[in-house]
Amino acid sequence: MAFPIVGFFLLLGGGQQGFGISWTADFLSGFAASIGDAGRKLMGAGDASAVALVGWLFALVAKAIILLGSAVSLLIWPLVWLRNQIGASGQPVWADFAATAAIVPAALFVLNGSFRTGWRALMVSLAVFAGIGLVIALLQLDRGGLAVVDTRVWGGMLVTVVVSVTGIVASMPVGIALALGRRSTIPLIRVFSVAFIEFWRGLPLITVLFFAIYMLPLFLPGNFTVDGLVRVLIGVALFAGAYNAEVIRGGLQAIPRGQAEAASALGLSYWKTTGLIVMPQALRHVIPGLVNSFIALFKDTSLVSIVALFDLLGQLRASFADPVWSTPATLFTGFAFTGMIYFAFCFGMSRYSLFVENRLNVHRRS
Repeated sequence: MAFPIVGFFLLLGGGQQGFGISWTADFLSGFAASIGDAGRKLMGAGDASAVALVGWLFALVAKAIILLGSAVSLLIWPLVWLRNQIGASGQPVWADFAATAAIVPAALFVLNGSFRTGWRALMVSLAVFAGIGLVIALLQLDRGGLAVVDTRVWGGMLVTVVVSVTGIVASMPVGIALALGRRSTIPLIRVFSVAFIEFWRGLPLITVLFFAIYMLPLFLPGNFTVDGLVRVLIGVALFAGAYNAEVIRGGLQAIPRGQAEAASALGLSYWKTTGLIVMPQALRHVIPGLVNSFIALFKDTSLVSIVALFDLLGQLRASFADPVWSTPATLFTGFAFTGMIYFAFCFGMSRYSLFVENRLNVHRRS
């Protein structure tokens, strides 16, 4: 769990200006400001309308939205005040960290049964915050951290591994959620899941990458930017999640209804039945299909070169124009070596999936 966060600061660099309270206050303040800005823009659209009734309706809705934004700002005022006090201190990161480490474990302690059954949640949360504090101290995140290396200068095997690993890890919870949503008895959730899956499966990955790089910023507020590599990671995760959802749904359909009915008879809730009984069996059935999707995703990362991100193959093609590396044998040796790297990774994933499949199906051996 700690590796992605530590890896982020080790690869990108940089530090922290705050912690949980500052992040929450900034997010809620931006949310309240965006609500008020939307209301004011709607008010301007109503004033520009030539129809009096339409202008009156726009003005009424705009006033309601502006009032909502003011109400949200009023509700989060204590949190904003606390953030300002923390920012004025000599050590804002550690002050914010201490306040967050006091509030969150206390809340978990109360929500998990207080003095009766809340001690375990309290100890776990305190241990997590102790680990976070250790990472902040070792990486000196409170003092700027390492020098920032912009993702635009990343290239080669690093981009391939980051995109593929992030896509594989992030697509699994997306796929599980969509697979459960498609089998849901609630029509709204089921329709949304079906529409999401069919939409993303009906698009080529190249279109998804172009949309993430060039069109996604058009839907964001003017003062809000997202790094280009992060946009690619989000697009790849959603694209792979839609495919994994259908694979996981096949595993869920393979589980007999008697499993869930027996769990219900024992008094287990839907989430416990799904998490402890149904989903583990379903994932065990679809290991080959999931690994097949993962291998295809790892090879498809070469498409990121079309959006100005140099992965392993992109770096190889760029070296052809370098006179230092350009030789009559560069073309053959470069592609041969790159092919061996891809084969080693894909074959390794295949063999490891076979090992996991055999280990989880020991009870089926004759």
